[in-house]
Amino acid sequence: MKVMIAGIAGASLGTEIAKSLRLAGGYTIYGCDISGLAYGHFDPNFTQTDVLDRDNYITALRQVCAHRGIDVLIAGAEKTMSLISAHAMQFEADDIQICQNNANVVEVCSHKARCFEMLAQDGIAIPKTRLLQTPGDLDGFKMPCIIKPATDSGGSAYVFFAATPGDAKLYCSYLIANGQIPVAQSYVPHDAGEFTIGVLSLPDGSIAGSIALRRSFESKLSVSAQGDGFLISSGISQGEIRNFARVRRTAETIALAVGSTGPLNIQGRIAPDGKFMPFEINPRFSASTYLRAMAGFNEIDYFIKHVSKSGVQPSLSIREGWYMRSLDETFTEQRKDIE
Repeated sequence: MKVMIAGIAGASLGTEIAKSLRLAGGYTIYGCDISGLAYGHFDPNFTQTDVLDRDNYITALRQVCAHRGIDVLIAGAEKTMSLISAHAMQFEADDIQICQNNANVVEVCSHKARCFEMLAQDGIAIPKTRLLQTPGDLDGFKMPCIIKPATDSGGSAYVFFAATPGDAKLYCSYLIANGQIPVAQSYVPHDAGEFTIGVLSLPDGSIAGSIALRRSFESKLSVSAQGDGFLISSGISQGEIRNFARVRRTAETIALAVGSTGPLNIQGRIAPDGKFMPFEINPRFSASTYLRAMAGFNEIDYFIKHVSKSGVQPSLSIREGWYMRSLDETFTEQRKDIE
């Protein structure tokens, strides 16, 4: 089966998907990116890669998929996921199977204020979350809090800890000045544990399985920012994979509440009252997906085989233990450019 991964920057979702498919076996793996220096171009897990025209992205992606004879398309980045979702009918007309969540879930979960408002209406415990149009909208919001963009904050990009109202208004102004729509979210301490959970739902809405990793912050790779009384995690998760049944049950409830029909990645912490409280929900595979595949939960392989009705359905059982990550280096004499 020929799979195209759209978005293959280094240490990112795209390259982790490639490693998961290589581990499963039975796939010819292609990749593409708008950058000629994306790490995936020099990654031996890919059979061939292409550089796409940024200004005509969907047209270029369809052309390269046709040229490579692609069967399955997977987004390797958050922006790529949204673009593919908006043009899903075109890829379906090309007889290409898209492996991602449905368009409604992508739209809802891609805007944090709308997503968390929906969860609150369904009775799911969440940190207090407020959409900010101006710094003045922070009046009365309890400190400390997190200020972050309503969209595209994957990997903790532009995520700030605010200890005082003055700090919060400063970060809010900064995001607005940089074309972002900020949200404020109550800060949940990390002392009782931070988790990243993958919930894989099938096209009929049923849940195939879930897996939880309790994050370790002993490595600097996993920490975006840290100070007196706070910690903001980075996009590089590592730590302990075990049953964590209560946390997984809450994550599965969230998947059902948003109407997930594919991969859903949920990050959250255990609040002082003992409840698991989500603070980030992304309707896509996680950059932790290869760690999960190493543990026996190869969600990408499972989902592809299910939706394409090909091959024996793999198991989603897990091998408990500690799963760690590092960085790889490579060298090239010449960058890859658009052919």
